[in-house]
Amino acid sequence: MAGSTRLVDRVAARIDDALDVHATELASISPDLEPFVARARELLAGGKRFRALFCYWGWRSVAAIAESGDPLPKLEGPDLDAELPAVISVAAALELFHAAALVHDDIIDSSDLRRGRPSAHRAFEALHREEGWDGDPADFGAASAILLGDLLLGWSDQLFEEGLARIADREAAAAARAEFTRMRTEVTVGQYLDVLEEDSWRSRPDGEALPRAHKVIVYKSAKYSVEAPLAIGGALAGGSLAQLTALRAFGLPLGVAFQLRDDMLGVFGDPAVTGKPSGDDLREGKRTVLIGLARQKMPPTAVRVLDELLGDPGLDEAQVRMLQNTVRDSGAADQVERIIAHNVRVAREALADAPLGGAATSALADLAERVTRRDA
Repeated sequence: MAGSTRLVDRVAARIDDALDVHATELASISPDLEPFVARARELLAGGKRFRALFCYWGWRSVAAIAESGDPLPKLEGPDLDAELPAVISVAAALELFHAAALVHDDIIDSSDLRRGRPSAHRAFEALHREEGWDGDPADFGAASAILLGDLLLGWSDQLFEEGLARIADREAAAAARAEFTRMRTEVTVGQYLDVLEEDSWRSRPDGEALPRAHKVIVYKSAKYSVEAPLAIGGALAGGSLAQLTALRAFGLPLGVAFQLRDDMLGVFGDPAVTGKPSGDDLREGKRTVLIGLARQKMPPTAVRVLDELLGDPGLDEAQVRMLQNTVRDSGAADQVERIIAHNVRVAREALADAPLGGAATSALADLAERVTRRDA
């Protein structure tokens, strides 16, 4: 997907430009603010840019309908599409929003690592220790990371508005803004539902565990990771109700499959690839669909052991391996793989007769495989 590769490069360059501007702004206030930009650059230097890609191909799938021959765009040179810079800015804004969400998520989960490097709050904590400052390093780290996440949220909104300002169709710009606003609300309340589930599950009937876990997937991840970026992109191009409905019909089941893959990696992932400790979700006590299915399939004694150990941050490697084997032997992992495959099929079928550009739908179908067959 050469077009996607070039797009990722353009988005990365747009992010770098925005951070350069913010670095100058913060330096004019105080040199003590340099760690904010340094941490932001670390967070945004890597990643797979899936949200940016879905935004772009959502836009392209609608924009291509109005163009003869449904051509792929040139991402450089004099024939650059007139509104492509606007889409690049909006796609980059989604990446900044994602970085903000990761910073806050790592604080909530007390995660030590992010992509193989110290999470933002741990990096600020280390800075406190290195400098020998007064007070508690962990408190300083959490407070600083919260503020970094807030900064990234503001910078994301600013970049999003810069992109919208370049869209000639003001109704399309307003529709994209509405999608962005909805996405921010949904992922925030989805995060709360996730936190709530970790602490309240014992007071809920067992029969509610799976539907509640599914709701967390939908609102914390599926909409925000796939459906919303697609809808934002489609809205930028002035997409009709039928076109946006088709993008959602593709995006939601794919987003569910995307998060289910994440849940599998959170339990069984290779730390050398994921950049996080093996079994991290087990230590964090994530009440995922995978865990819900395992509890349904395991005998009562095994369920009691799982419930006792799940969420213990002090689990050693032997205990993690034991829980991994227990979950795997229950058949839950195989069932989740079947659910992932089913959702990918449903997503691809939604593209079959969709009123969207052909080249873009082919790219979306390829992306569906990439986001659900990943190992990190």
